Amino acid sequence: MDAFWVVSALAVAGFAGWPVTALVFRLARTIDERADAAKAAEDSRRKAEDPAADVTVDPVRPARPAPDRGSQNVDGELTAPRDQPASSAPGPQGSGQRILRGGAIIGVLERLGVCLAILTSQPVAIAYIVAIKGLGRFAELKETPVAAERFIIGTLTSMLWAAGTGAVVKVLFLS
Repeated sequence: MDAFWVVSALAVAGFAGWPVTALVFRLARTIDERADAAKAAEDSRRKAEDPAADVTVDPVRPARPAPDRGSQNVDGELTAPRDQPASSAPGPQGSGQRILRGGAIIGVLERLGVCLAILTSQPVAIAYIVAIKGLGRFAELKETPVAAERFIIGTLTSMLWAAGTGAVVKVLFLS
């Protein structure tokens, strides 16, 4: 019977953790968008009140919009322009290479490892999992702040889900 609970805990931790993590990403993106909108409104209010902010624009040459460094693709994945490495800043929508490739598979493996570490009373294994994951992504995270933020949110969400699942099963069914 213990094997059933261990397998069930691993299944719930590993595979049901993805929707939870996706929900947390969506919540974080909503909060960021609200903060960005509030900042943009404040900036436009300041410019409207500042008489020194009047700028004459040459009607022959329209101003070029600044590139959006924090854009996301239609499916919510971070992207980088095709001519830049994946570890550089994200580029415009739809044209790019994914940043933090393999994150879904790494997340499943991470949750399985954390849950198994809790179930087998080996919490030191969680430190190894975090270290391996961080070292594997170090170059990408160092160069791309958006990817680093996504990495931290995803890792913490995944680990909390897996540890919670493992702890509940261990306390309720394996004691």
